[in-house]
Amino acid sequence: MNELSIVLAGGGTAGHVSPMLAVARALDRLAPEVRQTVIGTAAGLETRLVPEAGYRLETIEKVPMPRRPSRNMLRFPSRFGQAVRDAAGILRAEQADVVMGVGGYVCTPVFVAARWLGIPVVIHEANARPGLANKLGHRFAAFTGVAFENTPLKGSEWVGMPMSREISQLDRAKQRGPALETLGLDPEKVTLVVTGGSSGALSLNLSIKAALTELLGTGAQVLHLTGRDKAVTGEHGGLLEQPGYHQREYLDGMELAYAAADLIIARAGAATVSEIAAVGLPAIFVPLPVGNGEQELNARELVAAGGALLVNDEHFNRSWIRRNIVPLLEDPGLLATMEQQSAARGITDADDRMARATLAAAGHPISTSETEK
Repeated sequence: MNELSIVLAGGGTAGHVSPMLAVARALDRLAPEVRQTVIGTAAGLETRLVPEAGYRLETIEKVPMPRRPSRNMLRFPSRFGQAVRDAAGILRAEQADVVMGVGGYVCTPVFVAARWLGIPVVIHEANARPGLANKLGHRFAAFTGVAFENTPLKGSEWVGMPMSREISQLDRAKQRGPALETLGLDPEKVTLVVTGGSSGALSLNLSIKAALTELLGTGAQVLHLTGRDKAVTGEHGGLLEQPGYHQREYLDGMELAYAAADLIIARAGAATVSEIAAVGLPAIFVPLPVGNGEQELNARELVAAGGALLVNDEHFNRSWIRRNIVPLLEDPGLLATMEQQSAARGITDADDRMARATLAAAGHPISTSETEK
């Protein structure tokens, strides 16, 4: 295969950068001779995560579309036009054969520049409710992959969520024992993991604290990832301590928690929902109570399949936990059924699917058998 030049675009949050890097690594596996460049902005996590992953980063200005009349609205056309020209300059310099974008502010000018230059565009949409950049790019994209089956982008393909292979290829049964040992947990107990993400979720933490007696009363143990600076304290101001209750602010490597858990309580970010399905883990989703409701949409398909329960943040309290979570912890059969339903919705090769689609759009398809090398 002649050397190809692939430009990936996306950034801002880990929700954009992480799947983009998963696709980049899949491209390295499938076509190591391909040259890859990432376009981001100077204001997002990509400025750290992309170089750390070993990829070259070029940046253009972040130009969000104003939501209300302001001075920025008057300046928007010229700023956006300049961002398109800057993106086009990078695409020309890189002699890009294809652009693969995952959304975020940076993608709109990159998609427009690619369209202007006649470069095929491939898109991955991570959320059940598509973002504006991907809605625009989808109109002329050669391929659009979506993480959730019912994402309203007509003609798109359900490919799942590109994620780290430490998670997508996790054998929970095989890794359960080592994970429990690493985390200092009892291998004989049912394990409930609670996480609000790296930032934590104060409302989840308070509800778990309030219901801890009931949860531990089932004989289960709780691994509570509280989030940075959100430690759960006891009556005297120190860390809350009870037999069977283990709290950490953060865990570097969520595959350990996924392997150890029999049930997880989590927010419903697109990556979290997709990872939980990929590893086949029963879940309780408590969507973030802000934004445009995309977290609830992200969880709906897995909930409908029977692999998870869904509860609004305002209803996630001691009473709800006692009625809905305690019975699960006391009945291995219920958890086993949820595990099967969760795994049935999981996709573990989304990174390869998106990489193959990107190479195909550039005119260099890779057969499925080549992904198994």
